[in-house]
Amino acid sequence: MKPDLDPKTDSDLALKGATGTLSVFHIQAEHHYASLMRHASSVEAGLGGRLLYVRELDEDGRALMIAANIAGAASFAATANLVAQKQAIREGVADFLVTTLDEALRILKNEVRKREAVAVCVAAGPAAVEREMVERGVLPDLARDIGVTGGLDSTASSSGSTALVAPLGPAQSECLLTWSVDATPAQWLPKLDAMAMECLALDDSRSAQVGRRWLRQAPRYMGRITRNVRVLRCSTTTAETIAERMRAGVKAGEIPVTVRIEIV
Repeated sequence: MKPDLDPKTDSDLALKGATGTLSVFHIQAEHHYASLMRHASSVEAGLGGRLLYVRELDEDGRALMIAANIAGAASFAATANLVAQKQAIREGVADFLVTTLDEALRILKNEVRKREAVAVCVAAGPAAVEREMVERGVLPDLARDIGVTGGLDSTASSSGSTALVAPLGPAQSECLLTWSVDATPAQWLPKLDAMAMECLALDDSRSAQVGRRWLRQAPRYMGRITRNVRVLRCSTTTAETIAERMRAGVKAGEIPVTVRIEIV
């Protein structure tokens, strides 16, 4: 069967896929990843050795924390919401749930030193955590921009040592390419991913390198949340090349299930 190629012009973030939708959460994570990688000196190293403060672990904060893992940063968030705490651990968004900033810093300092990704949730409200951060002079390299002033933001602004980050959508020359299968995703999605990697390997640009890192790492961190769909930011030309490669794979019998492809 030939895969569908269904170009979209609708700006709605809820994209129809083979078995449901590509969620707003999935796209939030991708947009945060693109923003974070602008702060990486090299794509291979990513944000290893950098500390990100996510603030409240709400829906957008969860997406940012996953993006930080994919980008290689050490990150921490704060929430007093018990449901959000349990959800973060259950879905693998956070590696550790601790009760104090001290506990979080002990974990984070060790992983920053090793330049390893780690995600920590502090079981307390962001306001209390930020007051303690200011008192102790804890300034992360990066922090989520939520458009507030005072407290941590004033300290970070005056010192110039913390960069505020916000989601970054595709440029005019870019698009989002998605693919999914109607059966056995654990078996066939990696094969489709490999086809996409083949095409990305033909491009030495930084954006293609950023895309390859995303494609390698995102399934590991997003697998529990978005099992049957992939999304990739790339140029329109690259998206068409990848789609044609997948079509050829289906036609040749490499992928014996229905494949849904969308360019947005």
